[in-house]
Amino acid sequence: MSSKPDLGAFVKTYDVRGLVGSQLTDDVVAAFGAAFVDEIGAAGQDVVIGHDMRDSSPGFAKSFAAGVQARGGNVVAIGLCSTDESYFASGSLNAPAAMFTASHNPATYNGIKLSRAGARGISLDTGLAAIRDRAAEYVESGITSVSAPGSYRELDVLAEYAKYLRGLVDLSSIRPLRIVVDAGNGMGGLTVPAVLGTAAGLPALPIDVIPLYFELDGTFPNHEANPLEPANLVDLQRAVVEHAADLGLAFDGDADRCFVVDERGEAMSPSAVAAVVALREIARSSERPAYVIHNLITSRIVPETIRDAGAIPVRTRVGHSLIKDEMAATGAIFGGEHSAHYYFRDFWGADNGMLAAMHLLAEFGSHEGPLSDLAARFTPYSASGELNSTVTDVPAAYARIVEAYSAFELDELDGLTVSGNTDGVFWWFNVRPSNTEPLLRLNVEAGRPADMERVRDHVLSLIRAS
Repeated sequence: MSSKPDLGAFVKTYDVRGLVGSQLTDDVVAAFGAAFVDEIGAAGQDVVIGHDMRDSSPGFAKSFAAGVQARGGNVVAIGLCSTDESYFASGSLNAPAAMFTASHNPATYNGIKLSRAGARGISLDTGLAAIRDRAAEYVESGITSVSAPGSYRELDVLAEYAKYLRGLVDLSSIRPLRIVVDAGNGMGGLTVPAVLGTAAGLPALPIDVIPLYFELDGTFPNHEANPLEPANLVDLQRAVVEHAADLGLAFDGDADRCFVVDERGEAMSPSAVAAVVALREIARSSERPAYVIHNLITSRIVPETIRDAGAIPVRTRVGHSLIKDEMAATGAIFGGEHSAHYYFRDFWGADNGMLAAMHLLAEFGSHEGPLSDLAARFTPYSASGELNSTVTDVPAAYARIVEAYSAFELDELDGLTVSGNTDGVFWWFNVRPSNTEPLLRLNVEAGRPADMERVRDHVLSLIRAS
């Protein structure tokens, strides 16, 4: 008797992501399509399928479609798209969706981001584990077709997606801006010309876009499409200065995250972006008070900004599906993460980097002065950024930190958060173990650089002590 395949090796907390050929094959992907229909009860209903520009993505989308149809789901193939474009299709059609992408991972990877109808997220705790287990059974025994297999149709949603975003943020009356956009050879090369340009038939905006790596190429010939790594921002930073641009935008491979650099080529913190967008969403909301979500390692300026605007900040753990679930539970109008994921109630609670960029352009373009001034206003504190340490004994390192800081305020909402005060100036740090690697992730923030550096160095010494 053959054993079931170990799909758990590449089914992550929030999505499926593995090596093409050895982990993800056409048979495995078809099994996921069949299992998806079964577990969410989509027989007889539409199932949206989209894919990015990776070489393996079109074939995997077809294999998934075959599994969906075999179990009675009606495929709506939207073709090349960004992940947030697939959320738009899921939300506007009120249909479950599958997006083939490995986001910012190298070309040897691919994956599947799954959504329930209305762009609601699926994690291991909310259905992905059951889909994984049923898919393993289909890989082992084969997919049994239902008596009435599903249909197949193609639908291009790019123009409607662009029109919808333009309806949420009006950029028609901002001052003329010159921006450099680095698409990293990812899906931003398709969506930016449609949303910020005229490729989708929409009126021209007062925005001069200087494109960088807009050619769709899943081999990522210029740099990895992961703007979270500083090395992948270098080309954008140089181009912004060379073109005397007002700012630069960098999208990751599936274009659901957006990073910002100012006119000097300096990176603008995702927390600062979140604070700016939160202010705009609070101002346009009729709810009093409105709820706005932020995860626990965003800058302190984010909850302060939310409170000062008369809204209620909701602090959450780190994680995509967790934020989506909290958006739904609280009715929050907006949510921001340190990783440049931005969530909008007006976008079915899903994340959309393009929409966050549009809010920033609207705010910046409505006032005079450089972006560095706006960024500085929302970056009043000193932060370490996320520092990862490989640790052989994670529990022992964790225990050393707890012992050293037992006299301070301790919070275990997500890992360990310690808060303190030195000479009237605040500081805090968070240490979180990785779910998949022997790593501890450290984030530190303080009111003064010296305090941040002191706390950072001390905690790192505890983490890395042998």
